[in-house]
Amino acid sequence: MTHPLAAALTGRLVVSCQAPPGDAMRHTDTLVRMTRAAEAGGAAAVRVNGPEVVAAAVATVGLPVIGLWKDGDTGVYITPTVRHARALVEAGAAVVAADATARPRPDGGTFAELVAAVHEAGALVMADVSNLTEGIEAARLGADFVSTTLSGYVPGSPRQSGPDLRLVAELAAAVSVPVVAEGRIATPAQAAEALAAGAASVVVGTAITAPTALTRLFVEGLGG
Repeated sequence: MTHPLAAALTGRLVVSCQAPPGDAMRHTDTLVRMTRAAEAGGAAAVRVNGPEVVAAAVATVGLPVIGLWKDGDTGVYITPTVRHARALVEAGAAVVAADATARPRPDGGTFAELVAAVHEAGALVMADVSNLTEGIEAARLGADFVSTTLSGYVPGSPRQSGPDLRLVAELAAAVSVPVVAEGRIATPAQAAEALAAGAASVVVGTAITAPTALTRLFVEGLGG
């Protein structure tokens, strides 16, 4: 039976409202204003980083909040442990996004343990994967969504300039849970292509919420 939240996200846009360390936009109030703008524009949900931002977004917008907690910048750093996942649920995340790749977790724990903890706390799990095998395994372990977030960012996954639509299609044919297309989706046309490839919903971040990165692209395009 389809979970009501999964049904609400089907065919819809999720906006990732994040900013990297050191970026001028990396401030809780600024990030929450991004979530308000996403809501006003018609987004079905927002994806935000860190318990503080999750709690502030939950208190501000009427959208489901997908929470993650980036801790570090190498290896498994997207919600790497059960401790991180529980903190996100306590902050109000309806869905916890977590790295579900085959790489070892920093505390020696397992993705299965994280899934069990999040479900016990009453939230859903979005598995961020880099390939088909990881997505199939994540679904087997109980993930409620499987997302292509890490394709192209993990050794062994294909590097490409656009979204990994092939992985979207392969996952959609292989798992029974909703597949989320995320990563390098830069235009509305690409978002539509992701849905056509089999994605249940689409996450867009940089193309909507990253003025520093977008400015850099234009500067580079002008030879700067």
